[in-house]
Amino acid sequence: MKIKSRDFQVQEGKKVNLKKWPTRVKPLYKSKEQYQKLLEDQVSELSALQQLHYASNRYAVLLIFQAMDAAGKDGAIKHVMSGINPQGCQVFSFKHPSATELEHDFLWRTTQSLPERGRIGIFNRSYYEEVLIVRVHPEILRSQGIPDGLLNEKTIWKERYRSIVDLENHLHRNGTRIIKFFLHLSKEEQRKRFIDRIDEPEKNWKFSQADIVERGFWDEYMQAYEACLSATSTQRAPWYVVPADDKENARLIIARIVVDAFKSLGMQYPQTDAQHRQELLSIRQQLVDEAPDN
Repeated sequence: MKIKSRDFQVQEGKKVNLKKWPTRVKPLYKSKEQYQKLLEDQVSELSALQQLHYASNRYAVLLIFQAMDAAGKDGAIKHVMSGINPQGCQVFSFKHPSATELEHDFLWRTTQSLPERGRIGIFNRSYYEEVLIVRVHPEILRSQGIPDGLLNEKTIWKERYRSIVDLENHLHRNGTRIIKFFLHLSKEEQRKRFIDRIDEPEKNWKFSQADIVERGFWDEYMQAYEACLSATSTQRAPWYVVPADDKENARLIIARIVVDAFKSLGMQYPQTDAQHRQELLSIRQQLVDEAPDN
């Protein structure tokens, strides 16, 4: 089964109803062995594209991952990016903002971590938390020190969507390509994965009472995600809704979307002009002359 990136893309201006987006699709593999082979092929292709990306040094690429707890963000990043040269890639995970970060606008802390040209940046959660968890828990918003005259909870979300889209358009105009993934997990699958984290001692560290508390806000989170995806998926910085109930399937889909995005950049290795080529040939001759046989 061929993966088509557009099948998972939220089209600009389309209102999202997550109940109509599947959390599970037909498996792209027939066995664990075939899954491993398919993933290895995609990772190998991505590795070659990263080398070309680094050498061409024209674009920066930012991958954003958002999801409910236990959706598999960490695993997707680990497996899909396993063939990437660490020198050309950085992963940032954004938790609760620090006191210093709260003294700035809501985009400040993530902007500092944007990737350079020729590199890949990965945000495991991102500035989108400011229109997701903050929207579900408005008490966080009220603690952010925003002037009273600017804190209108009826309009602030549209204002933040606009700020985000403006930022992403600015980044696109300056050579940063943004690919955004929402790993779409069902509530039932999350329940099963939570139980696994409790039953397997080596996974206990991944689970806490706070996870159950947040699960109680499932419907509110779905509404927040629907509003966010609808308002901020653009042609320049699209959202992809990835069915996440099958972790292996999700990784194959993500890998294909990333590979397709890199291929769309039309990258090529820098061309060597005649003068530089002559210099290289001269240096080569010097190295040949140094051989012991000479």
